[in-house]
Amino acid sequence: MIQIIIFSILLISIMGTFITELIIGMLWILKIRKKAPLNNIILKLKRNTVILGSLFILILILIIFSYFSANTPRIVDKNGNPLPKSIAELRKVQLNGRQEWISIRGENKNNPILLFLAGGPGGTQMAAVRHNLQKLEKNFVVVNWDQPGSGKSYYAANVKNLNVNTYVQDGYALTKYLCKTFKKDKIYLVGESWGSALGIFLSEKHPENYYSFIGTGQMVDFSNTEELDYEKAIKIAQIKNNTNKIAKLRSNGHPPYYGADVTWKSAEYLNYLSSYMQKDPGIYNSHFNTWRDISSSEYDLVDKINFLWGLINTFNHIYPQLYNIDLRKDYAKLKIPVYFFIGRRDINAPLSLIEDYYNVLHAPHKEIIWFEHSGHSPWLNESDKFVNQLNKTLIDK
Repeated sequence: MIQIIIFSILLISIMGTFITELIIGMLWILKIRKKAPLNNIILKLKRNTVILGSLFILILILIIFSYFSANTPRIVDKNGNPLPKSIAELRKVQLNGRQEWISIRGENKNNPILLFLAGGPGGTQMAAVRHNLQKLEKNFVVVNWDQPGSGKSYYAANVKNLNVNTYVQDGYALTKYLCKTFKKDKIYLVGESWGSALGIFLSEKHPENYYSFIGTGQMVDFSNTEELDYEKAIKIAQIKNNTNKIAKLRSNGHPPYYGADVTWKSAEYLNYLSSYMQKDPGIYNSHFNTWRDISSSEYDLVDKINFLWGLINTFNHIYPQLYNIDLRKDYAKLKIPVYFFIGRRDINAPLSLIEDYYNVLHAPHKEIIWFEHSGHSPWLNESDKFVNQLNKTLIDK
């Protein structure tokens, strides 16, 4: 938080000084034309140039400091002392030649590994999971992965070179890294929204590496989902007589979208549906605390900027690649147990598609656990129940 405030002050100061430089420069030109004395103008230009250079240096120092000071908080007891077997690290790992970041947190580093796959594509939930699912750290070593093109891993690869298979390959490489590092044969896999589809891809391709998969905010058919979400948004707007929203949605046209405006056109109805769920009194804790998450210590100043860039640029590039994927047809057979933690009031990932997928899915065990007071994010809306149910599902069986 302090770093953001200082950075903002310095940035405003630079803008102010730069504008002053422009004004002085214009006065200089006027005086040249009038053949007036320039000594005072030159002195002011030199002074402001020094100030501008100093501010740039201070910003550079702040960026470097924020990079080296980024951390995930220690896991401590009631007296503030680190738990002896705990682990709390940010770690840069090389996955298929790409430098990517993970956070590793657990009260006992010998506990089972749980890999959390964030939504997006392009989203980072490294801080959000720590804040909302901290109780998971009691029974698991919770690993959060900033995927290529998101958060701390935004520069792991050129966004334009990313494809769906990149995430499958790197997810598998990370799985192997975790198994080797922590001396485990297998790990648990949890995926939310886009991460729920990625989790299915990994489970189908490499079942030998996972005990089971838990999908929440489960995506099934991306193209059909966009069509249904678009129609749902128009229907809600009609009920609310929101003519401006209806006009905007219709001017964008019917999804799926392609090209440079995928993110913005999709956001027009996705954000509208999210706003609707946030106002639903039946959904608990319905707001993402984005400011808290961006301000968290896991992210340096550049990461904080890329927190947003990933959701814009990476989403825009990757999401159209998902339109031809339908889990009901392409991933109907899995060799590991599958659990769906689903919000009963989710209008982002249509429940009808999830139930369709459940009905055609063949797996050693499959189960839908309903969260009656949740929307698209049960791990956020009913976090305590999410943790308890996950412990019950994975540990107590």
